[in-house]
Amino acid sequence: MTITTGTMTDEQRKSVALEFLKRVDSGGNVLELFADDAEFCFPKYGTVRGIDKIGEFFGQLGGIISAIEHHTAYFNYVVDGDKVVVEGTSHGTTANGVEWRAGVTSAGPWCDVFEIRDFKIQRLFVYLDPDYAGEDTARYPWLAE
Repeated sequence: MTITTGTMTDEQRKSVALEFLKRVDSGGNVLELFADDAEFCFPKYGTVRGIDKIGEFFGQLGGIISAIEHHTAYFNYVVDGDKVVVEGTSHGTTANGVEWRAGVTSAGPWCDVFEIRDFKIQRLFVYLDPDYAGEDTARYPWLAE
C-alpha cells in the first residue's frame, strides 16, 4: 500500500482499516500504518500512545496468538468523518495450540474503532474478549457449566 497525505475519501479510510487487519493476519508491519503519536487501546492491556508502545503490545500479543484470520468478507463498516468502525469475526490459534472460532467459542467477535487522517491511524480502540483460549470460566456461571 502506498502511503500519501491529503484529503481522504470514506473508501480510502476503510482501505487503511482493512489493510491493518490484513497485516495483523499475515504478520505484516502494522506499525507503519500508525501516526507517530497514535493512541491505542486493547482490553486488559489499557491505553498507550506512540509507535514504540504500540509495537510493545503487538510483540506481547505474538506470545499469545500464533495465528489469526479476520473474516473480511463479512465486515460491517460505519464511516463518519475520520472515524471508521469495523465489526467482524475471526478465528485462530493461541500460542498454546488452542483454537478459537467466532460462533463456536466465546472468542472471535470483535469491533475496532479507528480514527484515520492523512492515511495514518491516529487512534485505534479494540473491543473484544481477549480470552482467546476460553480459560477464564470460573467467574462466569454460563461458562463454568
